[in-house]
Amino acid sequence: MTTEQHPASLGDYLRGLPQYLLPHHALSRMVLAATRVEARWWKNLLISAFRRRFDIDMSVAQEPDALAFNSFNAFFTRALRDDARPITSTAGSIVCPVDGRVSQAGKIAGDRIFQAKGRDYSLLELLGGDADLAERFQDGEFATLYLSPRDYHRIHMPLAGRLTETVYVPGRLFSVAPHTVRSVPRVFARNERLVALFDTEAGPMAMVLVGALFVSCIETVWSGVVTPPHGYQIRRQNFADAPHPVQLARGAEMGRFNMGSTVILLYGKQRVDWIRELTAGQPLRMGEQIGQLRG
Repeated sequence: MTTEQHPASLGDYLRGLPQYLLPHHALSRMVLAATRVEARWWKNLLISAFRRRFDIDMSVAQEPDALAFNSFNAFFTRALRDDARPITSTAGSIVCPVDGRVSQAGKIAGDRIFQAKGRDYSLLELLGGDADLAERFQDGEFATLYLSPRDYHRIHMPLAGRLTETVYVPGRLFSVAPHTVRSVPRVFARNERLVALFDTEAGPMAMVLVGALFVSCIETVWSGVVTPPHGYQIRRQNFADAPHPVQLARGAEMGRFNMGSTVILLYGKQRVDWIRELTAGQPLRMGEQIGQLRG
């Protein structure tokens, strides 16, 4: 259920304004290179500083020694213990695909998705301008889930599904932190993103993986690194007729962000209901129930 937020403050605008002038992709390429350096002194420096800044809990990681990773990126995208995020057993449940917080969730008003108080954006634009694709989700349901730097950064399946198509949409790399979401119009439809489409028991489901400043590397389990390289044109890949279908179970890993960002879930009209607690700012853990299939 969508909830109103406070409108953007002067502080939000002052923090958001410089981002229009930054060389988003150049900065992200620099971060990409720096976080993959395997020199021990460098990666240990980055990891130690990051742990102090964000109070990272390593007790749930498969490898609890943060300095055992061979690069900062390996530490950042670390796996969790098998028992760290149990998947809800409730029949017909939609599980949270990530650790993070709810940015917004609720109904898609025709073609419009709520971003923040006083701001929305077009479903058609989010999905790369494909009218037939956008029509599947008109008047449906959406959930926008924000991953902060301290969160677990692997992405999992809300429902079991078969991959049918991916759509890479080029764009900017604005931050997707809350102050930017409040101050930058249409930020999710302006940023680079990967749309992954699945057939599920709820009908079509879209998982939109949104890139962000310093977060320009998106991976999937079926294709590996999708970005970079960064493109200037929309790229589509059809998996519906693939000789080896990509079929993923509920709770299975489907991708990861190399740094933090946002996942937007889309479902068709009258297919799912979000739980009452799914409101803006609500903290979430992967595997928790966030919705229910309609009977």
